[in-house]
Amino acid sequence: MKIIIAGAGDVGFHLAKLLASESHDIYLLDKSEERLSAVSSQIDVFTIAGDAKSVEIMEQELISTCDLLIAVTSSEETNLLTCIIGKKLGAKRTIARINDVNIIKENRESFYNELGIDTLISPTHLATLEIERLINQASFTDDLEFENGKLTVFGISLSKNSPLINKSVKESASLNPNLTFKPLALHRNDFTLLVNSNTVFEENDIVYFIALRDSIENIIKICGKENFKVKDIMILGASRIGVYTAEVLEKEYRVTLVEKDKEKCEEIASQLSKTLVINMDGHDVQLLEEEGLTDMDAMISVTADSEMNIMTSLVGKKYGIKKTIARIENFDYIHLSQSIGVDTLINKKIIAASNIFKFVRKGNVSSVSNLHGVDAEIIEFVVKGDSKVTKAPIKDLKFPKTSNIAGVIRDGLPIIPFGNFQLMENDKTVVFSLTESIKEIEKFFQ
Repeated sequence: MKIIIAGAGDVGFHLAKLLASESHDIYLLDKSEERLSAVSSQIDVFTIAGDAKSVEIMEQELISTCDLLIAVTSSEETNLLTCIIGKKLGAKRTIARINDVNIIKENRESFYNELGIDTLISPTHLATLEIERLINQASFTDDLEFENGKLTVFGISLSKNSPLINKSVKESASLNPNLTFKPLALHRNDFTLLVNSNTVFEENDIVYFIALRDSIENIIKICGKENFKVKDIMILGASRIGVYTAEVLEKEYRVTLVEKDKEKCEEIASQLSKTLVINMDGHDVQLLEEEGLTDMDAMISVTADSEMNIMTSLVGKKYGIKKTIARIENFDYIHLSQSIGVDTLINKKIIAASNIFKFVRKGNVSSVSNLHGVDAEIIEFVVKGDSKVTKAPIKDLKFPKTSNIAGVIRDGLPIIPFGNFQLMENDKTVVFSLTESIKEIEKFFQ
């Protein structure tokens, strides 16, 4: 597959890094030769220096023969124009990153489709959806639903009173007599490990399960947690994500948004119908206390300052807030949430890149999802009749050891598969895999 990525910023770099392991021809286009040089020194891609919206650049034969053109520069206008020109010159598929969430909210995608833009990606919209899911299932560090919740993959930390502590998977099997869930992996000391029957659970492990809907409450209890309902939420920062998140959450929750810029407060107060907007510096813990910090169930820190977001989330934890979510821009911080005490760190650029990534998957992939701070993916395949994965029971497939056939939807019914289970044509199959094994897995489903 010949893929052109316009924009070598964080999204473009992360996307190129994901794609570089997939044996595609990747061309990275950016005006900054310095940025291109930095990227090419780390990953194997072709680089083109120039303006993505320049017709002269786009008229090269490269564009007319590309399978996918992805425009992810920091400029929405450049991305839209790049895709329009690229499609006109022969690019088979185009994807544009946008900043204006109203395009998504107001379902105006068809207008842009007619112009030649096949897919619009809004990092703000995707990050807000992620935050909403995390608030709806506040006990979890991650929460991914398949087939409208018939199967759910989620991460949850083990408390010291969990009956799983110091027991192996085999020893704790009695807690799952109906085989309605199974542990897939755990995150410990900055490492992600796939579990096997001899894996021993430890306190504070983040364990990733797949489960049928009716067993989720039981798993939460087994992990020593309680499923609490969020009612009151404090959002720090009137960034795009902050305002849009408030707009989405205020329909079901009591939301307070804190912003230190007075003019911005006045602007968004008229935009949000139910949210209480407070003009205040989020650094000031005493003022936050006066505004009800200790009464909050959740804190969402989404200012432009990553360090501030982390620190305010930690302060929130100290004051008894049960759910904390912090936005971070620095990729180096993404793995820290498990060890420093913030429930979930989100990076909208990684979320956007991962969402785009699914468009280049092979083997009848119907969806791809990532877990926060974990080098793993959840991939949903639709099984082909002649694929390798149908030839034997799971235990005999010689599937990669760093991957797990986690769940199956067959004829609309959810199944947690174990060793003797054999996949069939048209099964929707959820696979949990460390990033290193994905290329090998796809061969089983092709």
